[in-house]
Amino acid sequence: MIRDITIGQYYPAKSVLHKLDPRVKLAATVLYLISLFLFKSISGYIVTTIFLVTIIRLSKVPFKYIMRGMKPIMMLLLITLLFNLFLTRDGDVLFHAWIFTITEGGLRNAVLMAIRLVYLITGSSLMTFTTTPNELTDGIESLLKPLNKIHVPVHEIAMMMSIALRFIPILLEETDKIMKAQIARGADLESGNILQKAKSMIPILVPLFVSAFRRANDLAMAMEARCYRGGEGRTKMNPLKYARRDYTAYVIVVLYVAAVVIIGRCVPLRIWIF
Repeated sequence: MIRDITIGQYYPAKSVLHKLDPRVKLAATVLYLISLFLFKSISGYIVTTIFLVTIIRLSKVPFKYIMRGMKPIMMLLLITLLFNLFLTRDGDVLFHAWIFTITEGGLRNAVLMAIRLVYLITGSSLMTFTTTPNELTDGIESLLKPLNKIHVPVHEIAMMMSIALRFIPILLEETDKIMKAQIARGADLESGNILQKAKSMIPILVPLFVSAFRRANDLAMAMEARCYRGGEGRTKMNPLKYARRDYTAYVIVVLYVAAVVIIGRCVPLRIWIF
């Protein structure tokens, strides 16, 4: 399960998405996430599906690699599915047993909400797959730069977000090593009920926290030794500059959002009959 977590990891490839300015990818991701909540019809899901599949193909990130990152959130998807399935009481009753009732509206909402959640995570993951942590830091800092006028520490915020993203794969690798070491010493991390499994995680969490604090302390000492004093007066080796493909990407994303708003409201949701 630990190896299946791909969030925050960069997938190197030579694609159009990898070459885009990080500011474009950040803005496009935000607009894409907002667009997922702007429609309530099947046509909207069709437009979003076509757009997402096209972006995945352009990114040249293997589909299996993207789907592998879905495994850790299967429990969240299952809980969302069950809540919408049994707590929504719209439409005709399809199934009833004891306190459990499944209606047409509940089944529809459960399926659509699960699809929406999968699309949300997939779209967010594509940004980190195609953007290095350094580019992501520069993009966040550039987009939030106007907040400097009201004394918001934009550079420090972007730096913290970048360090957090860098630490995710490092801590995952450290967790995997600790788990293998505990299993080699006879620890049973798989069998038992939920409480027993949670109790068996304690020998893993303690050394993991110790390792995380040690790495954080080493990083702080390294930054201090290099005279890091924040973003004031700092220059960049590779300053961000918009190219023609970046403006084209902005136009495509805006057209996609407009298509979702217009087309997504044309076909009523009631035409979907289970």
